[in-house]
Amino acid sequence: MLYAMLCYDNEDAVCAWPKEKEAAVMADLAAVQQKLAAQGKLGPVARLMPTTAAVTLRKGAEAVVLDGPFAETKEQLLGFFVVDCASLEEAIETAREMAQACGSGGAFEIRPIAVLNPVPPSLQQG
Repeated sequence: MLYAMLCYDNEDAVCAWPKEKEAAVMADLAAVQQKLAAQGKLGPVARLMPTTAAVTLRKGAEAVVLDGPFAETKEQLLGFFVVDCASLEEAIETAREMAQACGSGGAFEIRPIAVLNPVPPSLQQG
């Protein structure tokens, strides 16, 4: 079974780290990733870009696009899709299609990601 490890922290604090601390943290994470990769257990590693880059498509009779990752607190993150889109506008349109397929309620947070480690062939589905 695969697990998504969703890392939460204070975004303002992390973004304020000096370059040296960022490099040290990333090196420590790379060591863990190398160990997992050697065991054949590491899947895709992606870092979400800052919340200032996110938009939310609020589902309903008329879908509404809001700046930022604003889902209701009564909602939980159930999973995510990684979709290759040429622009934010294309991503919003894709989210609209997904929202229509899922029915009413809830939201899709749309946030650019930076891939830090692509999916190894042993974990690719196909």
